[in-house]
Amino acid sequence: MRLQPVLSVLGFLLVSVGVLMLTALPVSLCYGDATAQPIVFSSLITIVVGLLLWLKYRRGGDELRAREGFAIVTLGWVVASLFGSLPFLLSGAIPSFTDAYFETVSGFTTTGATVLTNTEDLPRGLLFWRSLTQWIGGMGIIVLSVAILPLLGVGGMQLFKAEAPGLTVDKLTPRISETAKVLWGVYVLFTAAETGLLWYGGMPLFDAVCHSFSTLATGGFSTQTASIASYNSPFLEYVIIVFMFLAATSFTLHFRALRGSVSAHLRDDEFLFFLAIVLGCTALVAFFIPSEIAGSVEARFRASLFQVVSIVTTTGFVTADYELWLPGAQVLLLLLMFIGGCAGSTGGGMKNVRILLLLRNGVVEIKKLVHPKVVLPVRFNGRGVSTDIISEILAFLGLYVAIFVLASVFVAATGLDVLSSAGAVAATLGNVGPGFGSVGAVDNYAHISGIAKWILSFCMLAGRLEVFTVLVLFSATFWKR
Repeated sequence: MRLQPVLSVLGFLLVSVGVLMLTALPVSLCYGDATAQPIVFSSLITIVVGLLLWLKYRRGGDELRAREGFAIVTLGWVVASLFGSLPFLLSGAIPSFTDAYFETVSGFTTTGATVLTNTEDLPRGLLFWRSLTQWIGGMGIIVLSVAILPLLGVGGMQLFKAEAPGLTVDKLTPRISETAKVLWGVYVLFTAAETGLLWYGGMPLFDAVCHSFSTLATGGFSTQTASIASYNSPFLEYVIIVFMFLAATSFTLHFRALRGSVSAHLRDDEFLFFLAIVLGCTALVAFFIPSEIAGSVEARFRASLFQVVSIVTTTGFVTADYELWLPGAQVLLLLLMFIGGCAGSTGGGMKNVRILLLLRNGVVEIKKLVHPKVVLPVRFNGRGVSTDIISEILAFLGLYVAIFVLASVFVAATGLDVLSSAGAVAATLGNVGPGFGSVGAVDNYAHISGIAKWILSFCMLAGRLEVFTVLVLFSATFWKR
């Protein structure tokens, strides 16, 4: 692997992060929260380091190869989180490096797990930066950059493939830079629409912007410790439900719908499967909510729908303490943490397309037991799926489960109870945020040990980049010539 182009692109990414960090400065000055100086210093440090790397190692005309693409994506998230934690550290808002890094990697990976015990106490400038890290990570800081990298003489196809390694990455336009711009255009449009609706519904403008950033990124960071429950507004909850669902649906489908193909969603097998899971689980979870907790039928339905959509889209907003619900509801929500959103969306988890294809492959294998000589391909959107893709899905599932089991054991070894350990790993690996036990809906991650936080940070990174992109760097074959 050539380190020169890797360091060059990482330098450019740091410059981008440093510039975006400055957008929190007007917010800090407007509210007079005394974080302007730390934000400026953090931005300057990030930009200077980035410029030094970029200017020293840039070299035009080189096409990035697959190895460099994977390295840049993984290291890009690590480095962005490292420098993105500077505003929290320099301001003293989160004085511990481990906690500051955990909070920042949780933002960039759109996980939403937090170490803050009283979110309202965080200065507005830092609250804005915290939400912005999720918005950047939602569509991908790497995808954001590939729209500009071709102008610098660096090809971006390998980056896009590594950043979005799902099974349905479509080139909406002939050039990858144009693809990135199209995806970001849809992303910005939805963010603006949700901000307007939340503001119209009575949410303060600052909160509306921050929650829109978190919703479209399926991140879950809130400006309130009690999350969406603090607003006690059915209108705001329904608005957020809609946009969480849209954010966890493939953005290629949204693009086609906006271009006039209104039935694009209804012709997509994954979307229909995703919709069926949401509706089915909402009905089941509503059944398991005690009537003395939910109140009216509408309140029970809304609480169930909001939490199901929040968990399956891996957003992590909460309107109720679901650990007070019956065990059946909690088991369903735990399973939804593993499923996640659709491929080509900002959602995390295993992705619905993988689950759907595994189920269809199981049905095919059962039919082959009855008719051994029959040829029955697994189909997706009317086309046959190759056995290579099925093998890749099975490998992904095996690695995902292996990481979950091992990480749960290691976190439990730090002293955390079994339920909390498994819940924390499931929530961070799936990029959900709130888990179960002591890291549940109304709790946070402040009390767990530093070692456990680093393990969970790795889980967040592996989950956001869909396992293979991270684990390939630990392969000896990757580093051989």
